Amino acid sequence: MSSIRENGGGAELSGRVDDDLKAPLLRPASGGAVAITVAAAGQNSKAAAAVDKKVRTAKFKIGDIKCTSCTGSIESVLKELDGVQTVAISVLDGHAAVTYVPELTTVEKIKETIEDAGFPVEHLSEQDIAVCRLKIKGMMCTSCAESVERALLMIDGVKKAVVGLALEEAKVHFDPNIIDIAGIIESIEDSGFGAVLVSSGADVNKVHLKLEGVESLEDCKQIQTLLESAQGVNHVEMDLDEHKVTINYDSAITGPRSLIQLIEEASPSPNMYHATLYVSPRQRESDQLQETQMYRNQFLWSCIFSVPVFLFSMALPMLHPYGNWLSYKLYHNLSVGMLLRWILCTPVQFIVGRRFYVGAYHALRRKSANMDVLVALGTNTAYFYSVYVIIKATTAENFEGQDFFETSAMLISFILLGKYLEVVAKGKTSDALAKLTELAPETACLLTLDTDGSVISEEEISSQLIQRNDIIKIVPGAKVAVDGVVVDGQSHVNESMITGEARPVAKRPGDKVIGGTVNENGCIHVKATHVGSEAALSQIVQLVEAAQLARAPVQQLADRISRYFVPTVVVVAFITWLVWFIAGEVGLYPRNWIPKAMDKFELALQFGISVLVIACPCALGLATPTAVMVATGKGASQGVLIKGGDALEKAHKVKTVVFDKTGTLTVGKPQVVSAVLFSNFSMEEFCDLATAAEANSEHPIAKAVVDHAKRFRHKIGSNPDHIPEVKDFEVHTGAGVTGKVGERMVHVGNRRLMRTAKITLGPEVEKYIFENEELARTCVLVAIDGKMAGAFAVTDPVKPEAQRVISFLGSMGITSIMVTGDNRATAAAIARDVGIDYFFAETTPVGKADKIKDLQGKGEIVAMVGDGINDSPALVAADVGMAIGAGTNVAIEAADIVLIKSNLEDVVTAIDLSRKTIARIRMNYVWALGYNVLGMPIAAGILYPFTGIRLPPWLAGACMAASSLSVVCSSLLLQSYKKPLHVREG
Repeated sequence: MSSIRENGGGAELSGRVDDDLKAPLLRPASGGAVAITVAAAGQNSKAAAAVDKKVRTAKFKIGDIKCTSCTGSIESVLKELDGVQTVAISVLDGHAAVTYVPELTTVEKIKETIEDAGFPVEHLSEQDIAVCRLKIKGMMCTSCAESVERALLMIDGVKKAVVGLALEEAKVHFDPNIIDIAGIIESIEDSGFGAVLVSSGADVNKVHLKLEGVESLEDCKQIQTLLESAQGVNHVEMDLDEHKVTINYDSAITGPRSLIQLIEEASPSPNMYHATLYVSPRQRESDQLQETQMYRNQFLWSCIFSVPVFLFSMALPMLHPYGNWLSYKLYHNLSVGMLLRWILCTPVQFIVGRRFYVGAYHALRRKSANMDVLVALGTNTAYFYSVYVIIKATTAENFEGQDFFETSAMLISFILLGKYLEVVAKGKTSDALAKLTELAPETACLLTLDTDGSVISEEEISSQLIQRNDIIKIVPGAKVAVDGVVVDGQSHVNESMITGEARPVAKRPGDKVIGGTVNENGCIHVKATHVGSEAALSQIVQLVEAAQLARAPVQQLADRISRYFVPTVVVVAFITWLVWFIAGEVGLYPRNWIPKAMDKFELALQFGISVLVIACPCALGLATPTAVMVATGKGASQGVLIKGGDALEKAHKVKTVVFDKTGTLTVGKPQVVSAVLFSNFSMEEFCDLATAAEANSEHPIAKAVVDHAKRFRHKIGSNPDHIPEVKDFEVHTGAGVTGKVGERMVHVGNRRLMRTAKITLGPEVEKYIFENEELARTCVLVAIDGKMAGAFAVTDPVKPEAQRVISFLGSMGITSIMVTGDNRATAAAIARDVGIDYFFAETTPVGKADKIKDLQGKGEIVAMVGDGINDSPALVAADVGMAIGAGTNVAIEAADIVLIKSNLEDVVTAIDLSRKTIARIRMNYVWALGYNVLGMPIAAGILYPFTGIRLPPWLAGACMAASSLSVVCSSLLLQSYKKPLHVREG
């Protein structure tokens, strides 16, 4: 097949990446910007206290940003401006977001400061939006979730609200200047649901402490004032009755041990105040346990009354002479059985079944209808008709009628049993997420070092007390307690629980480790770099929780149906009763169709009630979110982080996957394999000049050149860390870099850079380039003072699994395309090696996005797999962006799916998991709609004339409960998902 190529530039990177040891592994998407904290420790206490109260974010469009030094210049000038908290700058498009305290500075001052630094700037917008997550209680079906969402969106100041039925949570974006969290909770409660705060935007890092020795209200106020004035503390909340304090803090400035020490040092007398870590029960687990126990207890109480009712109405009357006493007449036609059934059914109807009345009342008050309305209608119809029968039997001598008390009691019992089993099953949908949260060890060994780095003491502490820059000892077989970097020792670490990678990974000083992984053999000392919510494990859990809350587009079907479902069912039930009643009165069916002890009205009523209670909107509402919960949790446990239902749904439609080359199809660690001179410069001077120009670039190839130069200098015995200063440094996107080193002008890059600078490439240079490009090597050309001086040949080996992944994608009906900024010959060689037929070479970062848009214009659903800053425009442009986990934070933020372990096999896993999940959702809809589409006609008596089969209301209620349970159990089957490539290997 022919190759497709694009005339453009090379692959030199323009941009900036945060230091790996200072930026969290994963962060929420924020538009591909690099966040730089510019003012924290140095601010006065007024600024620190104001952070939590009034913080605004202003957005700017900054011009003339060309390279890393530009962002550095802006950072340095804003650092001097009092009140600026953080700066986030996109080096690709010049967009910037500045977080500041309005009491200390203004937008105009920030804008003037940037302009004074020599950069044109335009103020775009300003926002002051807070976010909170709430646990919603009392939701039964999609209709309830929509009601909560509508109630939230009607609140003045709420900008956006998303309610997840399966997760039973809401995420609310609101303006804190207009409404606060207490007001939001109050509005939810007014609409008939319960709400409890799970977290707010301020809960970045939080610690709960138990206070001892605090004897008075004055002591509590003194401690609260002390903590609020401490640097790095954002918010303090005191529980005076329990002597507990909750502190939100900035982990870059302080930590839990420092706060404990601060409290204890404030004692009026020695050792009076003591503060210890208080581990509060996990909100979600405790809520789930409480809900499970509630449904179980209600079901058991219901059974205490319902089972005797069932025996007295269905079982004992069949057993002569044991049930004869139930027919004994007390007064007129009122029998013992009737009276007992009434007495036993009433507590079930009004005490155990009270929750259905409350739910139906609030639903009707909101002008909507849900499952509670159907249950209340069905049970009330059965109960009050039975009461009518009892009254008539007591007052009339010749009245004969059948009561339906067993229908009401058994119906409520079966529904409660179904809800109990459903809650238990729903709890298992988040098992994978629960396992992730339990990976972190409870304790850690803290080392105290002297100035020479020697260990003075060891102390076992709770892992929640670890602070940034602590040195933690990890012994063989122990779990790594914190994200950090190895500073001493060597070992192998099993990271399978985080990345899914089965083979232990070698760790030496300078290597990063992830909290929750297991140290295999050697003893290592780890310096903590990410703690609390910044840790990789916390980031993964937060990302998966956000994904589970997001609503997948496929759920729109259930949402549309649920709006009309209950009213339609009520109408159908009424029509069913009317048709059967009229048919009986007119004599359209024979008398022997009517069961003994029933009349025409009662038979019609039974059919109507059965239709009411068999129809269930709950199963429809659970079909999508339960499957998404299981899939995202399962994906996370296998190294694939899916950021939401939207990404999960789009991925199953993907027909084209576009791969970046460097770091994606290749290992991403280029090495210089040869260096040649085309001039009279010595190799040492040549390397020095090239290194000086490349040292400011973050591109992997630039780093390879710098590393080669260092090794060369070390080999000849000179200082390998000496790098000459460069002036007038400039990045030429997709071509290379230029700069002035001393008195010499240096160009380092590809052919395009040399052509632009009008530097002639002689036959010798062209031959060197041709020979290396045929071997899939990249040539880095170096010109000094306008003349070719030499070149480096750089190779980046192809990942071992690349060819197998491309082949497997082909078997799935997916076309693979490679896009790279590298030259055509090298791109062709790599494409040949991995089995890709189509590729785009010499493409700029923006060009990559344009190519994806061209493919989308042809009707293709496109996934982009990349790892660098230069891939972020393409990741955003693609229908599904997949970021290699070892890549940059900007790429990870721009992506819809993150492959934690940087293994290309997970591209297949992500698409296959998506296909399996969508197939499971469709199966769930079959189950949910099948119960209703098939069950409602049967409940309406469509089979009765031909087979004599009818569905009593209590049995119809059991079918309704089974529909929700079957949907949840169907979703749980995704727990057994296996990676397709591993299955094939087996």
